Amino acid sequence: MKAAVLTFPGSNCDRDLAVSFEQAGAQVHRVWHKDTALPEGVDVVAVPGGFSFGDYLRCGAIAAQSPIGAAVRAHAARGGYVLGICNGFQVLTEMGLLPGALMRNAGLKFICKPVELQVATTNSAFTNGYDAGQRITIPVAHHDGNYSADAQTLAKLHDEDRIAFTYSDNPNGSAGSIAGILSENRRVLGMMPHPERASEVSHGGTDGSVLFRSLTGALALA
Repeated sequence: MKAAVLTFPGSNCDRDLAVSFEQAGAQVHRVWHKDTALPEGVDVVAVPGGFSFGDYLRCGAIAAQSPIGAAVRAHAARGGYVLGICNGFQVLTEMGLLPGALMRNAGLKFICKPVELQVATTNSAFTNGYDAGQRITIPVAHHDGNYSADAQTLAKLHDEDRIAFTYSDNPNGSAGSIAGILSENRRVLGMMPHPERASEVSHGGTDGSVLFRSLTGALALA
């Protein structure tokens, strides 16, 4: 499996994300935001956390207009996999690859701590390695992680089983305690918690590594 990890000015989790994919057996390519094309044969594009340039305007809004954005949209349109984590989740909503928006945390404070998640669906390449309803611990580190969407969108996400993860103790006020969502074709995942920060024993837990192994395993069988 080939994974392309994007880097924007201010990205600070791109190396961690690359390492997590490599440990799961993927061949990783690093892609700068000013590039206009993805490496040939890429299976999944990963948009890391950090702080994209222009976040002062609206988180992810400027990054979504970077030259590489057109290639990411085209990759998703032809059925390619895309994973956006934290700021990457914000970028994917701004690109229009996922519905809704990420707003300021309800408590108006930056949150940085391990949180408990519940696996809301195993019906995706990203989550099939977990058990339905399994509770896992993944760190969060964000100021704008409050997932918001209109009632119709929220109902559609629920009815179509597209909510990937929920918070056990909603730390940021997200609608429906949503921590991660899937696209209609289930090949784009955006999540606010950082699975790459829970992928090694030295991190204090390995619950996040299951996500990367799930994806590489699913693509190996495709």
